[in-house]
Amino acid sequence: MNPFLSPFNTPFATPPFEEITNAHFLPALEQAIQEGKQEVAAITANPEAPTFENTLEALERSGEKVGLVSGIFFNLNSAETNDEMQALARDISPLLSDYTNDIMLDEALFARIRQVHAQKDQLSLSPEQHTLLDKTYKSFVRNGALLSEAQKQRLREIDKELSQLSLQFGERVLKETNTYSLEITDQKDLAGLPGHAVEAAAAAAKEQGKEGSWLFTLHFPSYIPFMTYADNRQLREQLFRAYGSRAFKGDEQDNQETILKKVGLRQERAQLLGYASHADFVLEERMAESPAKVFEFLETLLGYAKPVARRELEELTQYAHSLGGPQKLERWDIAYYSEKLKMEKYAIDDEMLKPYFKLETVIDGVFQVAGRLYGLQFRPLKGVQVYHPDVQVYEVLDEQQQHMAVFYADFFPRPGKRNGAWMTSFRGQKKVAGENVRPHISIVCNFTKPTATTPSLLTFNEVTTLFHEFGHALHGILADGTYESLSGTSVYWDFVELPSQVLENWVYEKESLDLFARHYQTGEAIPEEMIRKIKASANFMEAYQTVRQIGLARLDMGWHIARAASITDVGAYERELLQDTDLLPPVAGTSTSASFSHIFQGGYSSGYYSYKWAEVLDADAFEFFQERGIFNKDTADLFKKHVLSAGGSEHPMELYKRFRGKEPSPEALLRRTGMLN
Repeated sequence: MNPFLSPFNTPFATPPFEEITNAHFLPALEQAIQEGKQEVAAITANPEAPTFENTLEALERSGEKVGLVSGIFFNLNSAETNDEMQALARDISPLLSDYTNDIMLDEALFARIRQVHAQKDQLSLSPEQHTLLDKTYKSFVRNGALLSEAQKQRLREIDKELSQLSLQFGERVLKETNTYSLEITDQKDLAGLPGHAVEAAAAAAKEQGKEGSWLFTLHFPSYIPFMTYADNRQLREQLFRAYGSRAFKGDEQDNQETILKKVGLRQERAQLLGYASHADFVLEERMAESPAKVFEFLETLLGYAKPVARRELEELTQYAHSLGGPQKLERWDIAYYSEKLKMEKYAIDDEMLKPYFKLETVIDGVFQVAGRLYGLQFRPLKGVQVYHPDVQVYEVLDEQQQHMAVFYADFFPRPGKRNGAWMTSFRGQKKVAGENVRPHISIVCNFTKPTATTPSLLTFNEVTTLFHEFGHALHGILADGTYESLSGTSVYWDFVELPSQVLENWVYEKESLDLFARHYQTGEAIPEEMIRKIKASANFMEAYQTVRQIGLARLDMGWHIARAASITDVGAYERELLQDTDLLPPVAGTSTSASFSHIFQGGYSSGYYSYKWAEVLDADAFEFFQERGIFNKDTADLFKKHVLSAGGSEHPMELYKRFRGKEPSPEALLRRTGMLN
């Protein structure tokens, strides 16, 4: 019996993960696609004149099962994949591309949408309905509805190939990340490493049948501590080169050809649709609006950040010299000497902080912050099936004890999970026939696992990551829209990071830290002196990191302007794009592009700048919270109403101005980071 073929008979209709096997996905999706096509056919066959209700709303409600099956599949393909699932993804992706294109290129359907759109000023539509109408019309045009038959056919071919290339790119990066390990057999090579990192490396070696040695991998919980603390410079270089050369070795896992193909196809697609470049196409639907505006934004930030970053690097170099370090710092030296200098300047480091950030207490802390701001309560939910034993499940309730959402949390690395951290959903929020269908939200991270002797203790960076992803989760949990396609995180890409990045600010505030930062052995609260040091050190090497982020954003933009389609050498073009932001010499044999999954596998192409864009928004927004008190209910209510609950119901700048009373100012970010001279 295929679980997808009948409604889920589970608490809150959650996915019955334990009953779903890989064999269920393809037949379920094929049937769902058939049903979705029939629903669209019913719209176009409707003899009545097109209206908002019988065309736009009917289309919005169609294909629900396609979204359900594909959503579960691709979430698992990121968090709990295997070879069989990856092979399946190669079959499923083109099916979905075809299905989407069949709808987007349906002339009869577009004719009805066009007719409603032409009379939109005469219709009595709510702002949310206006948005749905405009967004739907535009998405058809942006997906080829106005093209000739031959052009539409070419568009289909391009979309199918692009979806395959995305999968291929991600699979190669994952394989390269999983395949490499640095085996250490001499204990003296562990010098400088904290106990937890050594213990985790011993456990990893034991798992591989290499008892008595230590294994370090390219997964962040292993890679980051090694690059930060290992005294052996030669081994740091070895690990850095392994990480930086992923999918860039000219072998069967190499991504260079994939990048060039993908970039060429994106450019061809954009031109087919009448745009100068892929970046122009993407940015039409962003707050930033155009490549020129993005480059100007990045240039302005770089003007402030680069001089400060050079001073930071000079100070770090002098400090390394004072310790007898290398004459010239290389990339594998930065984290190592930065951590030491930070410790000297602020007498604080991750190892001092980690005992106060036991994973369970940080989870409790982020729940308390959400409770104080938005009145939410999180209760462990029993009897809900999970896709891996590590996954925890909660029911989210509001102040009136009304059900708001199901929340999944998946925190530890494993071979079937891709690197990094992300928020996703298994079911979106919408309102249908008077019922508010509540969402199923998930966050997935890769934090340090507990060992036999130590619980999972988070680095400060991991704490901010948890708050960041939980900020995205709140955007989903508090969603209160009518239409799923405009609900929760369904907003412009350069607006979606605001809820996540703004919540990170609470990690630096005493009033918030006092709620949860307690020593895992003694139970004592984090000392006030330590909180002062956390705040004082918050901007340490900030300009250097800003220049690095600007570099990544420029790299992304550079791959998506018209010129990129004629590039033949990935490495040479990358060096050219990064020369103005590279404060250290490039390392031969390494490439950022070859494993830049955000832009070549995920949805961030021409959008990586949005992290910095959202930082401007979040710094400006948090200043508003600070002016009134970080747990001020009125401010939180404004943010909830106009940002978190509103989703993409209106243009984000309008929503932001309603919350803040004005447009955001970049000066708030420059003030916060100490870069405003």
